[in-house]
Parts: sequence; C-alpha cells; structure tokens
Amino acid sequence: MTDLTNTTSTSHRPTPLLSSDTAGVQTAERLLAEVRAEIGRADTKASVLIGALGACAGVVLSTYWSTMPTTGPSRPLGVAGGLTWALALGFLLVSTAPRYRASQWRAGRPLTYFLDIRRAAESGVLADALRSTQEDQLPGLVIALGNTSGIAAAKHRWIRTGLVCFLVGAMVLGGGMLAAL
Repeated sequence: MTDLTNTTSTSHRPTPLLSSDTAGVQTAERLLAEVRAEIGRADTKASVLIGALGACAGVVLSTYWSTMPTTGPSRPLGVAGGLTWALALGFLLVSTAPRYRASQWRAGRPLTYFLDIRRAAESGVLADALRSTQEDQLPGLVIALGNTSGIAAAKHRWIRTGLVCFLVGAMVLGGGMLAAL
C-alpha cells in the first residue's frame, strides 16, 4: 500500500493519515475527474489536428504536388515538407493511442484501473480487493491521479510535437511553392 504520512504532528514524526480523510478523498476525486476530462480534450484536439492535416495534405497532393518542377529546390523542399507532415501525423496518432502500464497490483494494494481489477480477479481475491479499496479510498485515488496525470502530460507532449511538425512542414512546403514560381 502507498505510504501516506502526515508530517505536521507536534512530535515531528510522520503519522499515518486516517482513511476517513474525506477532504483528501473529495479533492482527489475532483482532480481525477478533471484530469480524465483533460485526457478527453487532448484526444479531441489531436483528432481535429489529424483531420486538418489530412485536409491540407489532400489539397497539396491534388494541386501543388502534380505541378511541382522536377529540378531546383522545389522538389526537395516538397519532399521534406511531406515527410515532416507524415511525422506530424505519426506524433498525433501516438497521442490518441491508449496508454497502459503494467499492473503493479498485488494483494493488499488498492485497485486503481482495469488491469488491477483483472489481476485481482485472476488471483481470486477481487471481492476482498474491492472491499479494501472502498474502505481506504485515498491511496487508490493517489495512485490513479498520478497515473492519469502522466497520461495527460504525455498526450499533450505528443500533440505539441505533432503541431510543431505540422507547422514546420507547412513552412517548408510553402518555401517549395515559392521556389517553384
């Protein structure tokens, strides 16, 4: 179980937090709901960017690509821009991919997500694990909050990287178009 301690006691020794820490449980539940909503918004952002990237690529491939000169800097710039957009697509797709971690669950630890539940069921102790998680909610919420925050941060990191590649690709393709004039 996660070692949660309170170091504000007058003896300056860590004392275990009570499982009836309702304020902590309520705050963790609120934050967990907010982080899960942010994960949904990140997936939506990435999906919109994937659609925009596809539309831009369609326009470029149907107009510019067929008229691009075969000599001069236009062709290499066009290829570099197209490859950068392909890279952007890859980053955006990675951002929408589900994130799974290996279950660290074992008897006595709180259930925090579906692979923990599956592992407890396979071990034959799901009912006991559910009761234990319900009786002391804060440790499980702390674990779940840490995991979902990591997922949200990773999604945003991949989206930012994909967006930068998308913009760089657009600038390089624009340079290729200007070089073709």
